This record gives sequence, structure tokens and C-alpha cells, in this order.
Amino acid sequence: MRARSIEFQVRGRATSDGAGVKLTRVFERDFHARLDPFLMLDFFGSESPDDYIAGFPDHPHRGFETITYMLAGRMRHRDSYGHEGVLESGSVQWMTAGRGIIHSEIPEQESGEMRGLQLWLNLPAQDKLCEPGYRDLSAAELSVVAGRGVRAVVIAGTYAGIEGPIQRAATQPLLIDFSLSMGAGVQHALPESHHAACYVYAGRVMIAGQTVESGHLAVLAQDGAGVEIEAREAAQVFLLAGQPLREPIVQHGPFVMNTEAEIQQALDDLRAGRLGQPDADS
Repeated sequence: MRARSIEFQVRGRATSDGAGVKLTRVFERDFHARLDPFLMLDFFGSESPDDYIAGFPDHPHRGFETITYMLAGRMRHRDSYGHEGVLESGSVQWMTAGRGIIHSEIPEQESGEMRGLQLWLNLPAQDKLCEPGYRDLSAAELSVVAGRGVRAVVIAGTYAGIEGPIQRAATQPLLIDFSLSMGAGVQHALPESHHAACYVYAGRVMIAGQTVESGHLAVLAQDGAGVEIEAREAAQVFLLAGQPLREPIVQHGPFVMNTEAEIQQALDDLRAGRLGQPDADS
């Protein structure tokens, strides 16, 4: 297997969202074409409650999916379709906004560490107004492959012959969280058409001969059939790969559609109280 090289690296920027939650925005709009079908990746991590306690009060989404992977802490989800659940350490929340949903994510702790990742995954044009959906996956429900200094949590796609609990035909996402002991390595095949990147959120690794430090995203070139990662110290790496949709992307805050007219419709629906209401289909 010829491993892909690194096309470039980027360090996320510190920002805040929701009601003042401090986080690192790893990538967003500037990467829409290069990392299609992925739209945004955030990393949040702090032991100070002032950085996270206000959470994310009610806010709308339309046209894509959100994947929240909780590494430490507790956060409660509620939405306008009546879904409710608590994200705990090691669990995943997979929410399909579809035609529209309004939800909140509020910490259920007043002290201690809260840490995790949130990824936005685009929906194809034909599915952007689909029925909203929500699924909680506990740590026990996620597929885990362990051995030789490598622990892989498979959230979506397939690794070492083990399927993750989420599969999507259009975007074929591969989402794996690797925990690597110093000196451990991993190789994994990737479809040549997939866009792929690795976010190192702890430790230091080598990818195709280049050093990637903690807090950096390595965007992989389209020049190989897989990825090769070697830990220079104990490290944690989030691998994301997916089949690009190659469709127009128009974003206005929490709405991601294909045309300006569809964005305007989302805004009109929100103002009229139709968006996110099961009995007010647009």
C-alpha cells in the first residue's frame, strides 16, 4: 500500500460558540471544497467550568448531519422532535438535521474536564430536506479494535474488518479515533476518491514521514491508497475520510444548502416558526 503524503497542515484557531463555550475550530468554510463532504470540525477541551458551563442553548440546523464524540464529561441533548439523551465519556451523538431541527446541548456537570469533537457532515441535495433523526451511541455500542499498542474506536465505516455502527451510502464516511502508544503504528487503506485528514489532538505522530504535532490537522494528498501513522509519543488521532459529493455548498450559519434560494427559505421558515416543527413541514 502506498501511503498518502501530507498536502498541508493547519492549526485550529481559538474561538467560542453557543453561549460562550471556548473551543478550537479546526476547519470550516475555507475547506468546504478540499474536505467535501465534511463542513466543519471543532475540538473542545477544558477543566475550567467557565469555559463550557453555559453550553449551547436552543439553535437551529438544516441540510447536514452533526456528529459529536464526547471524550470526557456529560452533556444533555434536547430537540424540537422530542429526542433527549445524555452524552457521556466515550459516547457519540449522530444527529441528522435534514429539513430542520432546533436543539440544545447543555453540560450536566459543574466541575471537571469536558472534552470532545464535533464534526459536520454534508447531506446530498436529494436528502437535505429529509426527516430529521437522532441517535445516541454509548461507548459500549461503538466498535473497538485493540492490539499492538493501538486502540481504534470505529464510529463510521470499516477498520480491520470491523464495521462501525453508522454507515452512509452517499458520503461513505470513515471516522476512527486512534489511541497510540509510543512507537506504535497503524496502516489503513483509503479509497482513492475519498478526501481524508488526520487531527492530532494529543501527542505527536509521523504521517508519511512528516511530523504532526498536537493541535494540528494534516490534510492528506490524493496520491496514495491509504494512510500510515506512527506515534513518536503516546498520541490520539482522529481520522476522517469520505466520498466527496461535488455539489454546490451555500452556508448561512447553521444552514447548509445548495442554493441561495434554499437558504432564504430556511430563514423564512425559521422566522415563521416552521423550521424544526414536526407538524409544520416546509
